[in-house]
Amino acid sequence: MKLSAMHPYVYLATRYPFAAGQSSSPRICYMSSVYLISRGYGTLITGGASIRVRPGMLIHLPPGQLHEWRADAAEPMVHLCCYFDWQHVDREGHFDWACPVCYKPEQLQEEMLGPLFPYPLPLSSEVGLLRGWTEKFQRFYKAGEFDNEQTFIRNLTIQRHFQEFIDDLLHLLLKGQTMPDRRISVLLEQMEQDLLHDVPKPLEEYYSRLQLSRGHFFELFRTSTGIPPVEYMNRFRINRSKEDLMHSRLSITEIAAKYHFSSLHYYSRLFRRQTGQTPREFRQLRR
Repeated sequence: MKLSAMHPYVYLATRYPFAAGQSSSPRICYMSSVYLISRGYGTLITGGASIRVRPGMLIHLPPGQLHEWRADAAEPMVHLCCYFDWQHVDREGHFDWACPVCYKPEQLQEEMLGPLFPYPLPLSSEVGLLRGWTEKFQRFYKAGEFDNEQTFIRNLTIQRHFQEFIDDLLHLLLKGQTMPDRRISVLLEQMEQDLLHDVPKPLEEYYSRLQLSRGHFFELFRTSTGIPPVEYMNRFRINRSKEDLMHSRLSITEIAAKYHFSSLHYYSRLFRRQTGQTPREFRQLRR
């Protein structure tokens, strides 16, 4: 899965207190799951290992990973947990509720497993400030039900808070690892605004603003988007120009000038490279 296709979506988020000595039984979740141990102690059994968990530990499990939770007999653990996909998966019609768990591996429907995150994520981490992370979870508690029209606004708010949580989660889990630089995300917003309202700015203006060398900037940009910055800017302008080709009476020459291409020939060449058609062919086929 490409990072550009990610749109994290939470199905269930809740506080789950275990009874003394309680076991979850061996199970497989169809989606990714995150657990914050807010109180007590227990053991996570997965991948042939037993991991002792305690308050302040955060556990991430990818979809399809067999695991079992066992609570301490004296001080049973309390989970703040969420079950989500990195990109929404429609399982309605296949399961009775939105957060399915498989307890018999031989019954697993592999085609219903959610996508994996494209970078390796650690199994366990320490959150540091437990209270702050507890509050993050509380902002997007959600019942494991399929959404309906009556819950649309509430679901919208929950998903917004959840995506803020995911931003914090990834910066916790990927600390010190290769991950698209957050600065590039901010820069892309500014770059797109510049392209919408003005002529493209020289690349030097962007990497100077970030206090990066040209080489480092190009490396970070490609890691974040998969393409060099000039190609990103050209694709953005080409995609914007498609709207005018389909829905305006502007000539192709006028469209090329509107999006600040240096010439009609250059615009047509880039358009054909990206779409396999000339601007004229694209317009004719969609009118």
